[in-house]
Amino acid sequence: MFIDYYELLEISPNANSETIERIFRYFAMRYHPDNRDTGDDSRFSEIVEAHNTLKDPVKRAQYDIQYRDNLNVRRELTEEASNTKGLERDVVIQAKLLALLYVKRRQDVNNPGIGDEELERLSGCPREHLDFHLWYLKAKGWIARIENGMFAITVEGIDRANSEHSRDVATTRLLDHTH
Repeated sequence: MFIDYYELLEISPNANSETIERIFRYFAMRYHPDNRDTGDDSRFSEIVEAHNTLKDPVKRAQYDIQYRDNLNVRRELTEEASNTKGLERDVVIQAKLLALLYVKRRQDVNNPGIGDEELERLSGCPREHLDFHLWYLKAKGWIARIENGMFAITVEGIDRANSEHSRDVATTRLLDHTH
């Protein structure tokens, strides 16, 4: 797991070596295990590790590459989280998966399963994205893997699909009466 040494030392990524030394000495005294009031073994170890990395120009250059990569990952995560279209798309995919499994169960109650590759093809969702949706639907108890390894809708999943359909029908009726 990546540890942000700049945040840990409460300094800028542009801090010079004198600033790093000054802040290190301050935190080292504060968190040293011998300090009865504020000593903290684990925090002291983290401070020493951060200092040892940032004081060495080669280690710092290598660390700064990781630091920038981590910033990019955080930025991408924030951008995706603020994009409501992604969340809306996820809801549609999950509803589509439930609908596919619902219809399959209704068509053949004794053979209700659909395999991973077939779900990928029918849903139009690539495997690396489908894994998230299948995890979610399984965790909610709406789908399950059956004896043959395929996915099938559960009773709870049928109830969920029916409640979604009922809500959509009610919304359509309300909208029809407004015209």
